[in-house]
Amino acid sequence: MKKAVVIGAGISGCTVARALAEKGYKVTVFEKRNHIGGNAYECFDEHGIRIHKYGSHIFHTNEQRVYDFLSRFTEWYPYEHKVLGLIDKKFVPIPFNFTSLEALFDKKESDYLKEKLTRVFEGKEKVSVLDLLNADDDKIKDFGQFVFDKVFVNYTAKQWGVPIEQVDKSVINRVPVILGYDDRYFQDKFQVMPLLGFTDMINNMLNHKNIKVKLNFDAKKLFSFRNGKVYKGSFPYSGKVIITAAIDEMLNYVHGVLPYRSLEFEFTNYNQPDFQAAAVVNYPNDEKFTRITEFKKLTNQIADTTTVAREYPMTYDIKAEKGNIPYYVINNEKNNLMYSKYKAEIEGIKNVSLLGRLAEYKYYNMDNCVLKALELADKISG
Repeated sequence: MKKAVVIGAGISGCTVARALAEKGYKVTVFEKRNHIGGNAYECFDEHGIRIHKYGSHIFHTNEQRVYDFLSRFTEWYPYEHKVLGLIDKKFVPIPFNFTSLEALFDKKESDYLKEKLTRVFEGKEKVSVLDLLNADDDKIKDFGQFVFDKVFVNYTAKQWGVPIEQVDKSVINRVPVILGYDDRYFQDKFQVMPLLGFTDMINNMLNHKNIKVKLNFDAKKLFSFRNGKVYKGSFPYSGKVIITAAIDEMLNYVHGVLPYRSLEFEFTNYNQPDFQAAAVVNYPNDEKFTRITEFKKLTNQIADTTTVAREYPMTYDIKAEKGNIPYYVINNEKNNLMYSKYKAEIEGIKNVSLLGRLAEYKYYNMDNCVLKALELADKISG
């Protein structure tokens, strides 16, 4: 039987493992942590509230193939993610929309801006803040500057630890300005959450006769990559190897540590049914944390108490007690050059593939991770 090894039991690794198992591969999944699911891992806290241990994960997609694949492993419940932001002492929808505008400007000014935005950007449902800042109309430019200053500048500085001028423009454009009253954070065709959580869904995915999972196992102690080959112990390994773990770690940081932003979460349980008006509330200009997540509003639970997490961005440091988990890739010329050296070493090995955020040093939404994993399985199996 054909063999494959998957390093990392996150959503990318578990998806490709299942897809290859169904194509007749005997697959072994190695995971360094003591659980599956990667950063999408969910568990119950001591108060019986199901939490996202490594920060909130929201499923949304326009890809029918992704939705159909995952639907085999979970039932869903509808969930449209809505976020509020504290701006000028008012909680307004994020992304910024016409409701936000009306709350923060007087009626005359808000009516004027809504009419002008609708006319100038006719036919568009959303624009980027850079579109506003680069507009020919001075009023739209001023409005763009207001949104930029109130929503992006301080939040981005906290999130990335550098002035906004040093942040890649693609990061700023991830959150648009909505030209209307749609207060959903995403506008995808499918917006749902797994009924019993992501861990349950991924566990079902791994339930296949051709899949074996080894937790608490650091794969780099068994596999090495050198001289254009992958070795299992002292001998060349001819099966397929898919790396979803951090590529610099797998290659023992020979070219240096790839920089990331990390996070620290402060979990608090409150003896009350609800804590805040939305699942996530952003604090772009106040507080040291960037946002508060209330998990019951994500997981559809009913309980007398509620658990929230305050999210503190920090510098990634592999040797620190806090901030030693890589979350967000920092794409710039220097870091991308370092990654290219790691990638070049792996690309020379025909039976090894890189997959997912940590292995490809790219930002991917969850549905992108699943789609790329399915496509990689197609490619490997021919």
